[in-house]
Amino acid sequence: MAEGTVTVAGRRAAAVPADTEPERAGAPGGPAPSGACSDTRRDVAFHGERSGRAPLTWGQRAIWHAIRRTAPNDHYFNIGRVLPLADRGRPVTVPEALRALAQLMERHESLRTRLLLPPQDGEPAQSLTDAGNLTVTITRAAGLPEAAAEADALLGRLSSTRFDYPAEWPVRAALVTAGDRVTHAVLVLCHLAADGHAAEILVRDLRLLVRRGSAGRPPVTTPLDLARDQHAAAGRRRGAAALAHWEAGYRAAPPTMFPDPCAEPRTPRFWTGRLVSPALARAVGTVAAAHRVSGSTVLLTASAALVAAGEGHRTAAVLPIVGNRTAGALRDLVSTLSQDGLFVLDLAETAEPGEPSSPAETAGLVEPPEPREPSGPAGTFTDLLPAAYRAALRAYRAAVYDPVEWDALGERLSAEYGTDVHPYCCFNDMRLVERARPEGPSATAEELAGARRRTTFGFPATQDRVACRYCLHVTEEGDALAVSLTADTAYLPPEAIRAHLYAMEELIVASAAGAPPPLAELRTLLETAGGGRP
Repeated sequence: MAEGTVTVAGRRAAAVPADTEPERAGAPGGPAPSGACSDTRRDVAFHGERSGRAPLTWGQRAIWHAIRRTAPNDHYFNIGRVLPLADRGRPVTVPEALRALAQLMERHESLRTRLLLPPQDGEPAQSLTDAGNLTVTITRAAGLPEAAAEADALLGRLSSTRFDYPAEWPVRAALVTAGDRVTHAVLVLCHLAADGHAAEILVRDLRLLVRRGSAGRPPVTTPLDLARDQHAAAGRRRGAAALAHWEAGYRAAPPTMFPDPCAEPRTPRFWTGRLVSPALARAVGTVAAAHRVSGSTVLLTASAALVAAGEGHRTAAVLPIVGNRTAGALRDLVSTLSQDGLFVLDLAETAEPGEPSSPAETAGLVEPPEPREPSGPAGTFTDLLPAAYRAALRAYRAAVYDPVEWDALGERLSAEYGTDVHPYCCFNDMRLVERARPEGPSATAEELAGARRRTTFGFPATQDRVACRYCLHVTEEGDALAVSLTADTAYLPPEAIRAHLYAMEELIVASAAGAPPPLAELRTLLETAGGGRP
């Protein structure tokens, strides 16, 4: 198990309950965990430097609104990580690991911060406590070969229940031991306290605290300080500017990407399809390098183009999850900073085929120039990438705003239009960094076709309730990209979920092989993709 292994829990908007994930511990091929009967619990005292209260940050407000919409299934927002401690270095004892967990609580204020609910209608706040006790679960494994399965089982159990937001610390911690050494540390985090990037910071810091007794300088800012900054006058001006982008984007796009149900919903209503493709991983890197954009932009553009084509829209509107960590003071902050951005792409706004971007554009220092002569809807998929690059930059820059004001904007436009204004279409590239493209020549069409024979697909989970209609998530699995699509089966039946994922693979692989599909043929691609595939 790699350091920082992530569970399905923690994916925004596309719920995959822990008890339906097929890769859980105890599956064939690995040692079975012994279960909770060997658990003991230890209370660990911690002593931070201060206490206080503040409004929720805008990232916290955003996830709190999502939690309320998803309850009682909101345990899906829990973020899980496993840190192996027996794979290198000297053995770690239980007292050493417990001391490191106490230091982690003291270092990061978000782990000592709980939700403060108002007595009546109103916005909740956050309450920071300086000192307290963290209960740590300790499970004994029969030996080192069984320890990884025990860690996975602990991760599943601790992730499978929702947090008591006002009463419970926003972190659940556990240790797995074999003999007198600790083999794994397990963390399950409340999404109000951390996002995916913050979870990786905690894994890094816990490893340093265990190994060295110190994680270096503390973060520059704190969630309380950030909240006070966002709710001050200057912060509100920045939020208003971001929402101006949202209003312009909403007015340029259809009210929603999936306006009409097309099938009787299944029970459970929401299905998750998952495609794992080594070919897609190689193809994304090839297309990104050829057109000087990020791999995430390639995937976002493919998703947007296929949704628009499938629903008959000229313009696509997608909500990418934006990390909001470009400011230096926020890079090491443990908090939930990610918010939705608004990516709007006109499929008729295509650059000249093959038109290159400058190095400054590639680095994000300037925006690429507007295309001189759009090639129109008759262009190909890769012709969309220059415009998509600019649209993605605009989305990222306008992804910090007050969710209360964002809700008000949506309500105002919905009243004006007489229909719900919301894309109900989101995109979450959960990779913290994109893997560097291997040096050497790009993969040939024959090599990509061979890699596609290793593609796998399945429906690993279902869910009764998700506050979206189309939720795409991107992760890595070995040398492959794993792309999951959770969708409302009233709008995208299971066969359409499967078709969208295979169409994305075919679209990008064909583009990498030098034959990007014409935009006018994307709807046909959705009808034929995956034919004869497993």
